[in-house]
Amino acid sequence: MKPSETFIEQKLEERRAADSYRTLKPDNALIDFCSNDYLGFASSAELKNKTGREVNNSGLIANGSTGSRLLSGNSNYIENLEQYIAGLHKAEAGLIFNSGYDANLGLFSSLPQRGDTVIIDELAHASIIDGARLSYANRYTFRHNDLQSLEDKLKHAKSNIYVAIESVYSMDGDTPPIDAILELTEKYNASLIVDEAHAVGLFGFGLVNTPQLQNRVFARLVTFGKALGCHGAIVLGSNLLREYLVNFARSFIYTTAAPFHQAASVKMAYGLLQASAKEIELLKNNISCFKQKINNHADYLLIDSNSAIQCIVLNSNEKAKSVAAALQEAGLDVRPILSPTVPTGSERIRICLHSFNTEKQIALLTSTINNLINAG
Repeated sequence: MKPSETFIEQKLEERRAADSYRTLKPDNALIDFCSNDYLGFASSAELKNKTGREVNNSGLIANGSTGSRLLSGNSNYIENLEQYIAGLHKAEAGLIFNSGYDANLGLFSSLPQRGDTVIIDELAHASIIDGARLSYANRYTFRHNDLQSLEDKLKHAKSNIYVAIESVYSMDGDTPPIDAILELTEKYNASLIVDEAHAVGLFGFGLVNTPQLQNRVFARLVTFGKALGCHGAIVLGSNLLREYLVNFARSFIYTTAAPFHQAASVKMAYGLLQASAKEIELLKNNISCFKQKINNHADYLLIDSNSAIQCIVLNSNEKAKSVAAALQEAGLDVRPILSPTVPTGSERIRICLHSFNTEKQIALLTSTINNLINAG
């Protein structure tokens, strides 16, 4: 065995020994309590048909974009779409990336410079952390949603300061005190960047999309692969920021642009979102129904969340895997979230609620969870 293969096998064995080995799972016929398709757009026949008509009406015959946006992959359509989306979010400009990971990677690796400071909530998404690691800036984390911890870091920050948070955290489903965080960043002349990936949909165009916040936040990231049911992402901010990212964000510059069909689907999804008051209300009711029916348990914490993401902390990989397996056996698609994805001791099951889940399905889910947890 080659040294490189020996290394790979050793690392995989470490994962197996820690009960955190990951495998890919095929499609299944289970009831969906797992996906980020909060409003059902990913399987929407209406969205599919609207996208098809948009593609056909364009007159374009293009299976691929043929190159990066700086070469042959740009179009008036994509630039108009960026301006359209920015307008809906009350931002000056936006730049579309091929994925949320690419967007955060490009933003956080190119913007902070040597001597600058990036301060990140400890539970922020891996793409934010990875982007900051690629910069030459000083990097710090603060305790989750802890204003005192954040201020302690801000007091010692140098040069240009960037603070990164999510408006709905992907593994906890909770929401930070954005107003209070903004007061701190303004006090220390820092720029706040907010990832809105899991807020858009349930909270309309996002939690930052208010007159009190939108002009005070330096940049926002919105993904299209959650409630919008498509793929890709956009960084929203000023025209100056957009121009900077076009010139310096390597994950934008050095990749083939997404095909036209993807852009058309995103445009149609935004149109559908504006007509989805009924679906949003159904989702809110389902969240309330779940929280009413699930039992509190002294040993297993239901994280406080008003979002579509509801998590029960089970304290070990073994317990999280066994509860998830039992739920799947009952026909419910719920997945375990294992360390090191979350810190050791906070392993959990992550439940995603949707507008299309029925009250009967939620009753089955909650009663099954209650029985499993009460049985120990």
